[in-house]
Amino acid sequence: MRKLIGSLNRVLCGVIPVLVLMLSLDAQAQTFPTKPIKVIVPFPAGGTTDIVARIVAQRMGESMGQPVLVDNRGGAGGAIGADLVAKAAPDGYTLLMHNITFPLSSVAQTLANRSPFNAETDFAGVSIAVYVPFVMTANPSVPAKDLKELAALLRANPNLQYNYGSTGPGSAVHVLGESFKRDAKVDMQHVPFKGAAPLKQELLSGRIQFGGDQLSSSLAEIRAGTLRALATNASKRIATLPNVPTVRELGFPDLELEGWNGLFAPAKTPRDIIDRLQREVAAAVRHPEVAKRLTELGAEPVGSSPAEQEAMLKRQMDQFRPVIRAMKLD
Repeated sequence: MRKLIGSLNRVLCGVIPVLVLMLSLDAQAQTFPTKPIKVIVPFPAGGTTDIVARIVAQRMGESMGQPVLVDNRGGAGGAIGADLVAKAAPDGYTLLMHNITFPLSSVAQTLANRSPFNAETDFAGVSIAVYVPFVMTANPSVPAKDLKELAALLRANPNLQYNYGSTGPGSAVHVLGESFKRDAKVDMQHVPFKGAAPLKQELLSGRIQFGGDQLSSSLAEIRAGTLRALATNASKRIATLPNVPTVRELGFPDLELEGWNGLFAPAKTPRDIIDRLQREVAAAVRHPEVAKRLTELGAEPVGSSPAEQEAMLKRQMDQFRPVIRAMKLD
């Protein structure tokens, strides 16, 4: 009997702490959030990721009863802000809103042996908030109406000094720009910026001639004629720019790219908190007023599951790893 009681005591000593931890996590998830939530945007204000983050954060804050605050931490193609989140406490109060640049820049930095984090293991996916197609743009002074004509212009004038801008080394625009140079057999000088907003200003001024970003960053300028859309990187023409051909139509299928903006949390964030945040993102982007604002910006509300987001991240990293390795984007 004493042996039996001793065995039961040992079992209980092992089980009780686990039960206490489970109850603690469950209580935490039920009361979450009890203080403001910070969403890190790893780019300056004014770009698509910043715009989407602010629209979604406002609605989430109204629903959750706590402020959801956007904090811009631009630099290094989004790596500075992402690293802050990777090293934050996994409690749901520090999140990351990123885009397609996340998997691409992570691959580039890993191949260059200077990545401060691992995009696949240091983060937990929450939700793809929206799909936003990429569009390649030029200053209107460029005498080319689309990407095919730009390629012909540069091939016919090899001494023409054109610059193209990106949102940082290894960013989506950097990869697309280098892919275009390779496929078109042309040369341009890469000029990196901290985000889409400063890139756009230099493009509008004419100090750089070619660039691109997610549609929301430049839709107003394209409609006003102060920027020219040369191609979209979507798999089909987009409703907001029906007269702009896709890169595949123009003979550049390798430039096709699925653009998105999504929310991430630090790895090891409790699953109940991840699930709560996912439900809030999905409800926010599907709210009629929010969905209308996002659609007007050229974005498609999504609100995916965490698993779908993590699968997207891995798929795009696997897709572009050999491309980035061949280009030696370091």
